[in-house]
This record gives sequence, structure tokens and C-alpha cells, in this order.
Amino acid sequence: MNKVKKFSLIFLSIVVVFLLFMLWYQNEYAMDIAEEYEVNSPMENSKLLIATQGSTFKNTITTAIVEYYKSESIYIKIIDVSALADVNPTNYNALLIIHTWEMWKPPASIKSFMDRTVDDRGKMVVLTTSGEGTYKMEGIDAITGESILDETPLYVGKIINELNPLIKLYTSQ
Repeated sequence: MNKVKKFSLIFLSIVVVFLLFMLWYQNEYAMDIAEEYEVNSPMENSKLLIATQGSTFKNTITTAIVEYYKSESIYIKIIDVSALADVNPTNYNALLIIHTWEMWKPPASIKSFMDRTVDDRGKMVVLTTSGEGTYKMEGIDAITGESILDETPLYVGKIINELNPLIKLYTSQ
């Protein structure tokens, strides 16, 4: 076998192994689709949108946030982050975005949403999780951390502290 064929075979083998690794990684660590649901009436004065991804950690945080606010006069809508393309942020008083840093970047739906809603960032609270716990989008004031279940009360507290002023502004009117 000549050197060119041998090199091509080795190169092709490396590419195939890399692609198989990427498929395995995506399958192993990809987020599930979050269940969409609503709490309270859409006629409430205050409206909170929670856009999240499906995972035990994110579901636990979402459930805790919903439990905290559901007895108040606040309409809460929970969607998967993939549905953000259809969201008009002016329809909500506060938006909670919970997402994982995937393949060294935010999900495309998050990036696209943040790029088109620059003027509405003041009413957004963002939780970004990553393996190192420090990654976040440039120019976005986000809570960052790792998806450690024992630390969910800490994140829920931080999120509520940031959401309360946004929500209270409209529930008191």
C-alpha cells in the first residue's frame, strides 16, 4: 500500500472515530425536551415565562420556582428553550432562562433569542450550567454553576432574589 493510501485510511479512521465520539457525546449529554405547561390564569397582571431544558437538575429548579410563585397572582408559562423563537418578551414581566452550555457554546435557540431581545434583558434572569460551572454568554449577566442537585436550593434562592423585584413591580399595581 502506498503512503498516500495509508495516510488517507488513517485520516478517515480518525474522522470516523471523532464523529462516533461526537454522536455518543451528544446522545449521552444532550438535554431532554422540557414539558410545556401553564400555572394560573393568563389574565393575571404579572406574567413569568420560564424557558428551560429537561434534566433532573433543571426540572427541580423549575418546580421550586413554580411552587414559590403559584399561590400569587402570577401567570407562569413553562416552555422548552427550543420554543424561544416564538416568544415575544414584551408579553412577560419577567423571563427565566435556564440552559446548559453545550459543545462549548450556548444552544442556538438561546443565542438567537438573546441576540434579538437585547432591549428586554433587564427583565431576564439567566441560569447557565456547564461542566466547569463558569461558562456564560458574553455580555449576559447570568447565574452560573454546575448541575449539582444538592445545590439546587442555592440556585433557587438566587433566582428568586432576582425575579422578585421584576415580579413585585407588576403584582403591586
